[in-house]
Amino acid sequence: MTDVASPRSELPDGLNAVLAMPACAAIRPAMRAALQSAIDSGDGDTLRDAPDVLADTVSALAMLESDGDVLAAAILHVASGVRERLQPRIAREFPAVAMLLEGQKAASQVWALHAERQAGGSSEGLRRLLLAIVRDLRVVPILLARQLARMRHAGRLPPEQRRALAQLTRDIHAPLANRLGIWQLKWELEDLAFRDLEPDTYQRIARLLDDKRSGRERYIEQVKRTLEAALAAQDLHAEVAGRPKHIFSIWKKMQKKNIPFGELYDLRAVRVLVDDIPACYAALGTVHALWQPVPGEFDDYIARPKRNDYRSLHTAVIGPEGKALEVQIRTFDMHAQAELGVAAHWRYKEGRGVEHRSAAADAALDRKIEWMRRLLDSHAERDDGNAGLLGEIDSELVEDRIYVLTPKGEVVDLPHGATPLDFAYHVHTEVGHRCRGAKVDGRIVPLDHKLHSGDRVEIMVAKAGEPRRDWLVASNGFLASTRSREKVRNWFNKLDRARNVQAGRELLEKELKRVGLQQADPSPALQKFNAATLEDLQVQVALGDVGPHQVARALLEHERARSEPPREVVRQPAYPRSRATQTSSFTVVGVGNLLVQIARCCQPLPGEAIAGYLTRGRGISVHRVDCATLQRLSAAQPQRVLPVEWGRQGSGSEADVLVDAVDRKWLLKDVTNLIAQEDTHVLDIHSEPTRRDGRVRLRLRLRVADYGQLSRLLGKLDGLPGVERACRA
Repeated sequence: MTDVASPRSELPDGLNAVLAMPACAAIRPAMRAALQSAIDSGDGDTLRDAPDVLADTVSALAMLESDGDVLAAAILHVASGVRERLQPRIAREFPAVAMLLEGQKAASQVWALHAERQAGGSSEGLRRLLLAIVRDLRVVPILLARQLARMRHAGRLPPEQRRALAQLTRDIHAPLANRLGIWQLKWELEDLAFRDLEPDTYQRIARLLDDKRSGRERYIEQVKRTLEAALAAQDLHAEVAGRPKHIFSIWKKMQKKNIPFGELYDLRAVRVLVDDIPACYAALGTVHALWQPVPGEFDDYIARPKRNDYRSLHTAVIGPEGKALEVQIRTFDMHAQAELGVAAHWRYKEGRGVEHRSAAADAALDRKIEWMRRLLDSHAERDDGNAGLLGEIDSELVEDRIYVLTPKGEVVDLPHGATPLDFAYHVHTEVGHRCRGAKVDGRIVPLDHKLHSGDRVEIMVAKAGEPRRDWLVASNGFLASTRSREKVRNWFNKLDRARNVQAGRELLEKELKRVGLQQADPSPALQKFNAATLEDLQVQVALGDVGPHQVARALLEHERARSEPPREVVRQPAYPRSRATQTSSFTVVGVGNLLVQIARCCQPLPGEAIAGYLTRGRGISVHRVDCATLQRLSAAQPQRVLPVEWGRQGSGSEADVLVDAVDRKWLLKDVTNLIAQEDTHVLDIHSEPTRRDGRVRLRLRLRVADYGQLSRLLGKLDGLPGVERACRA
């Protein structure tokens, strides 16, 4: 960004004050020039947050050692008018800042959902949704810092707005700060939210703390002197400090242990910081030798770190004067991690704050950032136990998830690539069985539409219905969830064998007719799919264990293998293969320098079994081996049939397709959209309407990559509403 000469107007006072802060020193020249440029261009600005809130936000981000991109994004987000003016320039010159701004904008969707639900039910789904729609996770500290600043100044808001802000903080921001291990923000967010949501309880505990503050402070000073002397006697370099107590954590512990305020062990607490892990355990031995430990009040979070990688030793002892005392022991590095959480990772990676770091420490930080990126799979906060452990192990097995919304704003997590049909089966098995349509964000979509995080899905159901067989065909793309597919398979499993045989027969005949293999011998498919009889294979197809296209592919491979020439005649020395033939789409065995063309009668595709026929004056015509025209010609002149193989594939092959359907509005649009989604090209299209019965026939010439792509396309065309038949012409 370049400076601006002779500005005609000044920056708003709030922005000037924020840019003057020491934290903004690195970004001040560029930010001031950019903001001044936007304002000089005639665009005023209204700060969405008050200047003091913005200043507190920047201060909190500075405490987290945030970089210039994060600070710039935080400032620009609240300077809405200037941001809009600078948007094209930011996207072009500062893509990282643009991504952070997009993340803050996306977060507003979660805030709106929280307000819509009026804090009803669990907010775990909303936290997952937030993390799913934010592309750069550095957005989260920005959101936490701004929320903390707003809570600090919430006293000037009307009571209802103050409670809504506090509820949002307790449900979303404080748990996120906890998961990221940013304790400095977590404690204050929890206390401020507790102050506005439970004012009477908050004030009561605060008064109890204040009443005993002076005595507690004198006691802590005595403990510090005694402990420092004992550690020094053991040649341990350590810093001992009193640990501040937070009102919300006190109340939470009182509720959890069902004990009164006076019986809490950790109202009097100190923290010991040492150089390394061996020193932690040496300091622990010193503490236990100095004062008697309280049974059952020791936790080793160094050997067994918490899920958010928090590490420390916690112990409770009977200190001086017979009073309970909590002692936390950790290294300086662990303390930085505990206070700054994931933010410390970015700080250390930039090389600031720590001169020398061991490889083990860097590996630990890398594990932590990896944990942060797997937050989408973490479960709701709960006490440690077998159920929680099993849930976490189960979540580790999930590669990726998406988070979509019900019409009421509830969050549903589904596997990546899930469809509205998966959503329907997640809601309820009967909803899935009766599903006949879906809307995403108010727009009707096909049942194989791929959902994305943040989509709001509405299912349209019939009064009575049952699942369709083609939902089980994986290539059709209706179901991505194994659980959903199992529900459909179980429904069909309950039918009698005769109905499954009949359904499987119909699916197979339909697929084989599409690709011209209805007369093929099924024996190769029976052997490949371990079916004793044709009926067994048909049942497998009906239950979705084997797809119809898989059977067709097996038969094609068998036909191709059978039509291959013997090895000894592949290359005949009398007829060397030319360079032109080698680099073409076909390899004609034993013949060179001849024109080769696809037969119009059957239009074979790459992957299908083929044979060549030497014509008079038009070179070699390539047919499918089961082509009726080829069989007629070869019967008359078998010496003209030549072995042909597919060579290096080029840009694809042409295929003619017929679609018979009920003539309805948007039919052609649906057909062409589906063809485009399958990455197939339309070379020609012709419509033949039939006025008498309200039907239409579409003749399409397509360019497809191979037989597999054509088979998938025909299956999906056949599933369009109103389509009665889709097959090769």
